[in-house]
Amino acid sequence: MSDPTFGLSIQRIDTEPRPPVASDMSVVGIIGTAVDADASAFPLNTPVFLYSDDATKLTALGAAGTLRDAITLVNAQLGAFQAAAKIVVVRVADGEGASAIDETLANIVGDGVTTGLSAFLNAPAELGVTPRLICAPGFTSQRMGGDANPVCAALPAICEKLLAHAVVDGPATTLQDALDWRETISHDRLIPVDPAVRVLSDGITVVQPLSPAVIGVGVRRDHAFQGRPFHSWANQPVQHIVGPSRPIAFSLTDGATEGQSLLAANIGILLRGEMGVESAIGQGGFIFVGTDNAGEDDLWRFYNVTRGRDYIHLMLLRTLRFYLGRFNITGQTIQAVLNTMETALRNLKADGDILGFEVKFLPAQNSPEELRQGRFTVTFAAEEAPVLRYLGIQSARYRPALDAMLDELLAQVGTISG
Repeated sequence: MSDPTFGLSIQRIDTEPRPPVASDMSVVGIIGTAVDADASAFPLNTPVFLYSDDATKLTALGAAGTLRDAITLVNAQLGAFQAAAKIVVVRVADGEGASAIDETLANIVGDGVTTGLSAFLNAPAELGVTPRLICAPGFTSQRMGGDANPVCAALPAICEKLLAHAVVDGPATTLQDALDWRETISHDRLIPVDPAVRVLSDGITVVQPLSPAVIGVGVRRDHAFQGRPFHSWANQPVQHIVGPSRPIAFSLTDGATEGQSLLAANIGILLRGEMGVESAIGQGGFIFVGTDNAGEDDLWRFYNVTRGRDYIHLMLLRTLRFYLGRFNITGQTIQAVLNTMETALRNLKADGDILGFEVKFLPAQNSPEELRQGRFTVTFAAEEAPVLRYLGIQSARYRPALDAMLDELLAQVGTISG
């Protein structure tokens, strides 16, 4: 429409910095079995979304298999004012006969395209949610000889595509078995944990994988910080269990314990509180301790750091895509993008999620030829806050206290003569 000859013209200006748009990092993805599930509600190899308190869907899922127990453990960890977790379930067929476990593992790994773990990749398009905390409880510890677990081997590729992390369970048998298992996995999107947990089911105590409980703790922690995943899950209570599957010896002051050995191997652990033992992790209950992923790069060792960087990348992606195609490259557009990034990162710094940041438009990375092609590059750097996992205390005698005492005595007593 052309401007009127006699009248007014009103145009909206969109060159202000955009408000940051965050992604939900706490959607849980659980893959497993449910032999008596309603196949119409939970078809095989198909992502199905549910809220973890949805009684209708939980009934349709059935009680057998691994999925219902996993959801129960997730639910038990939720905090105040949390009604439910968002969960994407993928059901696979149980193996049969003598090779049942091998068949089930193969079903979970899937064909790499549409079945098994790959079904999670369909969740964003089909369900409108992206699972970013994934587990396959009961199916990540098995090994064939010295080989790696096939599910652990397949998870990194899935996690990379989803920008997700997977909590994987160790063998829950002995320290050596856990260390041997740990040697077969290496990726910064895998979070290893050990041992398992014991829960009361139908009046008897049964052993179940720890991973759903740890993910439930993660959902609770994210919720406590308005969905921002920059905080560790360590030193957090685990509920709805009667104990770990085996006791883990631990001391805050002695590195020569089983618990400290597992932590040194980047394996998160479940510990029992001990009343009156100052070197225990707590006075009572059961507490998860784990800060690390299974990657090789110590610069990105903490999972709260790698999850936090995913949050930043997704936030920038969702916020800055507004500019694509709507604006020409001008100095004003470039400045608007820089201001938008600066606003988003400044908010994270104010909340204590990052320690500092820098946003730059560098001439060396932007040539006239690039600009003519509709392209420019912005560089940002940020430092996520590391988790406090070691506190050193140096204890010494304090001689000046004696000097002060002598001065005080001299002032009070003075000289006595006879």
